[in-house]
This record gives sequence, C-alpha cells and structure tokens, in this order.
Amino acid sequence: MTRSERLAEQLDWHWRKNLRPRLDGLTDEEYFWEPVRGCWSIRPQGRSVAPMPAGAGEWTMDYASPDPVPAPVTTIAWRMAHVIVSCLGYRVGWHFGGEDIDVQTFPYAGRAEEALKQLDEMYGRWNAGVRKLSDADLANPPAVGPERNPMEIIVQHVNKEVIHHGAEIALLRDLYQWRDTGR
Repeated sequence: MTRSERLAEQLDWHWRKNLRPRLDGLTDEEYFWEPVRGCWSIRPQGRSVAPMPAGAGEWTMDYASPDPVPAPVTTIAWRMAHVIVSCLGYRVGWHFGGEDIDVQTFPYAGRAEEALKQLDEMYGRWNAGVRKLSDADLANPPAVGPERNPMEIIVQHVNKEVIHHGAEIALLRDLYQWRDTGR
C-alpha cells in the first residue's frame, strides 16, 4: 500500500465503519434540530441569525468573520455544511481540480437528503484525489491554493477535521434521539 493509500484508508475506514452508517436515515427534523437557543444553522435566504450569512441560492449558512467567542452551538445542518465546504470542498477544488468551492457562493442544502448527496460527492472526490497522490506530491506543498504545508500534512489535517466533526454530528443525533420530549 502506498503512503497516499494509507492516508486515504485512514479516513475511509472511519467513513465506512463509523460516520456514513451513522448518517443513514437522517431526517430533515434532525438535520435542523436546535438543541439550544441561538444555534447556527442552514436557513432560508433572509432568515439568518448571524451577522454574515453565506451562500448562494435558497439557503444560507449562519456565518461571521471573525468567529464569535464563544462560538455558537451548531446544528447537524451547519456541521455537515462545514465538512462539505470548508473541510473537503475548498481542498478538492484547490488540489484535485474541478470547480472552486467557496462558503459565500455554495448552494447549501435545505433538506437532509440533499446534504447527504453533497457530502457523499465531496467525500468521494476527496478520497479519490488523495489516493492518486505520489510520494513526491505528499512531500511538497501543493502548487495551487493558499496552503503552504506539505500535502501530507494537509491530508492529515482534513482526516482529523472530518473525524472530529463527524463525531459531533453523531453526538447530535444521539442527543436528538434521547432528548426530553416531555413524556
């Protein structure tokens, strides 16, 4: 197995065994569930609760720059959008070709099913791109994009981000399932 295959397999194992199965059956109600007041989410155009909503299309992502301190709690919808765009999308566009993905112009999903399709597509493109990297590619900074670390460091960072945010999404699903419904 090559180094790039090992790096891709590290995340792919987590994706196949932990994260993606935990997303099966995700409902719109779960996708948009706000466990506390003031959550950031994906919202219809014009309904953002954040200072700088981002996105093009019918739905926008609550957003601010710089990030508020403390950071708001975010919904599954927001966290999935973050993984799709910021963790995977930017880097797929920069390092593996295709369209540039940007938080300000991305068409965010207004339904869980649509978001899962976006996530699957972006993850597939990322994983395929990583598997094609040579040892020389991994040892050097990428030729395109703002990141100046060696590509191996970038791949490791993305792996950690997807695993981290995937665990948060799984926890939110658990909390949704076990929430106090007053019964």
